Formats: sequence, structure tokens, C-alpha cells
Amino acid sequence: MGFYQFVYLFFVYSFLGWLGEVIVTAVRRHRYQDRGVLNGPLCIVYGVGGLTVSFALGDLQESWVFLFGFSAIYATVLEWVAGHLLERISGTRWWDYSKDWLNLDGYICLWASLLWGALSVITIKWGNPLLLMLFRLIPVSVRVVLLWVLLVIFAIDAIGTVLTMLGLRYRWPPAEAVENRLANLTLRAGMWILGSVENRMAKAHPSLTFEHHKKEKSAVFAAGCSPYKIILLFIIGSLLGDITETIFCRITAGYWMSRSSLVWGPFSVVWGLAIALVTVLLYRYKDKPASWLFVVGTLLGGAYEYLCSVCTEVVFGAVFWDYSHIPFNLGGRINLLYCFFWGFAAVAWFKLLYPPISNLIERLPRRFGTVLTWLLCLFMVADMAVSALALIRYNTRLEGEPPRNQLEVYLDEHYDDARMQAVYPKAVHIQ
Repeated sequence: MGFYQFVYLFFVYSFLGWLGEVIVTAVRRHRYQDRGVLNGPLCIVYGVGGLTVSFALGDLQESWVFLFGFSAIYATVLEWVAGHLLERISGTRWWDYSKDWLNLDGYICLWASLLWGALSVITIKWGNPLLLMLFRLIPVSVRVVLLWVLLVIFAIDAIGTVLTMLGLRYRWPPAEAVENRLANLTLRAGMWILGSVENRMAKAHPSLTFEHHKKEKSAVFAAGCSPYKIILLFIIGSLLGDITETIFCRITAGYWMSRSSLVWGPFSVVWGLAIALVTVLLYRYKDKPASWLFVVGTLLGGAYEYLCSVCTEVVFGAVFWDYSHIPFNLGGRINLLYCFFWGFAAVAWFKLLYPPISNLIERLPRRFGTVLTWLLCLFMVADMAVSALALIRYNTRLEGEPPRNQLEVYLDEHYDDARMQAVYPKAVHIQ
């Protein structure tokens, strides 16, 4: 699917999700209640969820069980993240499963996860083909203009909603204090928009709070699950993951090989992202029993590795790992044994590795830690950008395309086939 198809499906599934929520609420409470976060009739969680399963799980159409299972995992994680973000920003819960059986802090529950899995199967098997058929019936010029208009309206709506939820209208100066007439008019218009958004949201969710309370600054650098700590954990996890995979390959294959994701340094982005994401998602549950962490780590790890396999194949046109020769594999992207490894890794991370690494990070002087984090962050961004460009050029070079500009000439000179094969020895080019 191309860009316009994705945008089209996003709006359709966002609208259908909003419509479904409104109908269910009307049946249960016998009154209309807007269930969306935005002003428009959209529930973007459904749109993002529909796109995620469509992109990641399209090749599982013939395997209903795995399609259902992975869809349930992806949608559940998305609902969990969305619930936390909305509560953090607005100060209230937009849904609560606390009274339902097998729920996790009221954000997710078993019956909702099963429902997401069933809806995703319907989406992949029948929804997408039908909607894309209808999409092709719309004249090209009409659908392009329509989708861009919807994107612009959506952007304005989203910005106004986020600003309102952050409580920014309470921090702006009163319009009377602005002397410039144009600035005064602009401020009044902006305040009217934010006020309208706030009134609508307050009617739909009376418990919403819009005041933005500033948290007290901690004396400890990167305390808790702060952004600075997550960035450093991503870099540390990338390094530890590369070292672990390199040693594992040496033991199992009998020789040393590069397992790095990047052209500069021994860093595995897949592992780094896994460490960062699992810390963000499971930080508040780090003291749960090891059995709980193992099960959740196995499920999330398998779903994460599958999604990474799809993304890298689509973006770079290459397969970086293939488990087809290992029993109980799924499309060569994941296998049962390595999913268990993700579970053991989750237990080892929170029970053994995270506490000392976290303490070490928090002991850094605030100024030194801040500067160090920003420098490492800039280095990793540059490393990932150069690696992505080198991989894309490597792919086109294998297809016989000559360099078209000075950048591609530079990439051919500094990241030739020999170097790329040394960095990515297991990568298989896809025609």
C-alpha cells in the first residue's frame, strides 16, 4: 500500500472506531456521548491500530491463530500506551477496566484484548480489501485533494486538542495585555479555539482537568523513568545487545561475525529499542514476580521482533535474520525458542541488570550527565542516519543503479560492498 492508501485507511478506521464507541455508549447509557479525544469524529487509537496490524501482519492472512494473537498484542499495547498518555496529559482516565476480570491497572483487560484480536482479523481478511476496492473507485484527483484537506483539518484539530490538554491557555497572557492589534486578534482567536475544545471535552468527560501542574525538579539526575535515562538505556542496551549476539554467534556458529545494526560502532538498534521500550512499558511492574515478567516479555518480545523484521525488510529491502531453519518459526521472522529468550531477557533485565545500571546513571552529576546524554544522542542520530543512507544505497547498488549525486558517490567510496557485507554479513538482498 502507498501513502494515500495508508492515510485513507487511517481516517476510515478512526471514524469507524469513533462511531462504534458512540453507539456502544448510547446503548449502555441511553444518551449520546462523544468518545473521541479530538473535535472531529475520530478515535485515532483505532486508526493507528488498524494501520499497525495492516502493515505488520498482512502476510499472516492464512494463519488465523497467529493473526489473532499478534493483533491482540499490538492493539493491547497501543491501548495501554494511549491510556497512560491521556491520563498523564489530562489528569483523568478516558476509560477504566478496573472492574473487569483480568485487567492491568484498569488500562487493559482480557475481554478487550480478545475483541481487538477479532476486530483485527476482520480488518485484515475483509475490511482492507473492501475499503481499498472502494478507494480505487474514487477519481485520483478527488481523493488526493480530499485526503490532503482532511490531513490539514486533522493537524489543526490535533494541535488545538493537545494545547488544551496541556493547559496552555492558562499560561498565556490575557488578550488585553497584548498591544499589537494583529497579535491581539490572533491570541483571541486561539483562546476561542482552545476554549471551544475544552468545553467539548469537559462535556464528554466531566472529570477532565486542564490545569497543568509543574512537577518539582528532582535533585537526582535521570530519576525514575526520565527521558534522559531512557536515552542512555537505549545506548547501553544497543551495546550490550551487540556484545551478547556476537558472543552467542561465536559459540553457536564457531566464528566471529558482526551483529551491529550501525556502521559506526558495535550497536544493535533492535536490542537498544527493546531495552528502552520494555523499561518504559514495564517500569511500574518491575517488581512483579519473575514468572509474570517472563510471560509478558515472551509475548512482547516476539511481537516486537516480528514488527522489526517487517519494518527492516520494507524500508531497506533486505532480510537481516531468518529463522526458517529453526523449528516452530513464523515466516522465518521469529521462532518459539528465541521468544523464550526475550522472556528470560526481561527477567534478567529487571531483576539483575536494571537496578545497578539505573543507580549508576543516577549517580552522574546533573550537568555532566545532561551534556553526556546529548552528545551520545547526537552521535547515535548521526550514526543511524548514515547507516540508513548506506543501507539504502547498498540496496540500489546491488540492483545495478549508478550513483546519481555526490552523496551517493561518497557512500560508494566509504561504504562499498565489502564494508557493508562485513557489517551486515547475514543480510539477504530482496529483489
